[in-house]
Amino acid sequence: MELFGMPLETIYFYGLVISGGVTIIYLFFGDALEGLTEAIPFVNPTLIFSFVAIFSAGGYLGEVFTKLHSVLIAAASAIIALILVTLLNVFVLIPLSNAEESLVYKESDLRGRIGTVITGIPVDGYGEVMIENISGRISKPAVSFTKTEIPYGKKVLIIDIENGVLQVKMYEELETYI
Repeated sequence: MELFGMPLETIYFYGLVISGGVTIIYLFFGDALEGLTEAIPFVNPTLIFSFVAIFSAGGYLGEVFTKLHSVLIAAASAIIALILVTLLNVFVLIPLSNAEESLVYKESDLRGRIGTVITGIPVDGYGEVMIENISGRISKPAVSFTKTEIPYGKKVLIIDIENGVLQVKMYEELETYI
C-alpha cells in the first residue's frame, strides 16, 4: 500500500528515524523546552516521542515481515504503542516526577535535625555524627555546642554548622509515649 506516493514501509521507517533523532535532541536540549509543556501537564514530550517511535517501529516491522492488511498493522501498532507508553508513564515517569528525596542537601538543611553519635565527642575535640533520612545516611564531623562530652550512640540535636563541622548538643525528648 502507498501513502503520499511512497510505500508505507518507507513512511514508517522515516517516522522511526525522525522520532529517534528528535528524542536524542530532546535528551540534550529538553530542559530548555520544559517550560513550554507546563501549561498542559498531560502533554509530555517523552511520551509523544516514545509513542511515535514505537508506533513507527511496529508498523515498519509489520509491513516488512507480515502479509496482513496495512490498516490492521497500523491499528495493532497503535494499540501496542499505547500500552507500552502507558506502562512507561505509570511505572517510570510518574514515580520519577513524584520522587521528593535526593542525595543532594545543603548544610543549612541539617539544622534542627536529629543524629546519632558514631564517634564519641570529647569536651574540646571532634567526634562524628550520622544523620539518617530516606535517601541514605550522612556522616559529618561534630563538636559539642555546650562543651560537654557526648558518648557513642547518643541522640544529638544539630544546632549550627561552621565550616562543615556540626555543633550539636544532647537530644532530650520531652515526652515519651508508650
